[in-house]
Amino acid sequence: MRVTIDATPALLRSAGVKSYIYHWIRSLRAQVRPGDEILAFPFVENLDRLVHEGSALGFWATAPRIALIQALKVFDRPLLDAAIAGSDIFHASNQVRCAPRRARLTATLHDLTCWVMPEVHSAANIRADRTFAERVLLHAAGLIAVSENTRQDAIRILGIAPEKITTIHSGVGPEYFDAVPAYRPRPYVLYVGTLEPRKNLATLLDAWQAVRSELRHKFDLVVAGPRGWIADATFARLRAESSYLGYVPEAQMPGLVAGAALLAYPSLYEGFGFPVVQAMAAGVAVVTSNNSCLPEIAGDAALLVDPRSPAEIAAALNRLLESESDRAQLAQRGRARAERYRWERCAAESLNFFHRIAGR
Repeated sequence: MRVTIDATPALLRSAGVKSYIYHWIRSLRAQVRPGDEILAFPFVENLDRLVHEGSALGFWATAPRIALIQALKVFDRPLLDAAIAGSDIFHASNQVRCAPRRARLTATLHDLTCWVMPEVHSAANIRADRTFAERVLLHAAGLIAVSENTRQDAIRILGIAPEKITTIHSGVGPEYFDAVPAYRPRPYVLYVGTLEPRKNLATLLDAWQAVRSELRHKFDLVVAGPRGWIADATFARLRAESSYLGYVPEAQMPGLVAGAALLAYPSLYEGFGFPVVQAMAAGVAVVTSNNSCLPEIAGDAALLVDPRSPAEIAAALNRLLESESDRAQLAQRGRARAERYRWERCAAESLNFFHRIAGR
């Protein structure tokens, strides 16, 4: 069985989807069975680095591959068929919005927030996701959903038959389980993620201002993540009211996460929630939202709050920052729960999925 996975996100500025592609393909290749082959389109064979701010391949290797992606918009299926010749399955990403004629088509559903919460997305993102759904998702032989919540969203919103969608949770790398806490001069509460409206950072800042003053003097609020589509006013507040680190290289992230007193992640909607799982794997207590997939992923290993309530978020922060024993108890439960999200498990279930789609 030959599976070609669209790895175009590895060539672009991207966060969660790029992490998924990078770790997933590497894990699939590590567990590949005799007679199977995992290829990466467009001819991305070496996934040696994870760089969120740009392509891991460098300009001269990236440019012709991006040109091929652009050419698909003109030549469509004949060019895709030629590029993936010999493949039994083509696993599409949102960058390739056409279906091959010979290989069976699959894709991963990360989230449906463009339908659930269009107000927190740009018009371009909404158009791209809806085109991808119309041209790829509705015609796929099978789909992977990264959480059961995402699977149910796809059934309800897109009308996809339940039997076509398999829930396979994403993973977390061993570097988080083995992380050594990084040094910072003061203990800190951490937020990790791209700065965009869906991540609800203005409400987190409101909640932080409502945390008891003696705790705010003892703990810093540290925000790590590149600037995305975020209001200038919120960005100005982040710089004034938190220790804003900007983009943190991937190699430094496990230590930063492991060193936190707790992770605060009051997102308005998530498909899987990588920062939550990474914090749990690193033995860090988590405060996160009671919506979307987050209760499914975190279970009893996090304090769940209404993300639209600064008072409720602040109460959870106060409780955990005041009690080291409560933080330790949550961290212990989180560490145990994170074991179910190893990339090895995700890859094994994904290979079973591909074999089923290929009929082997």
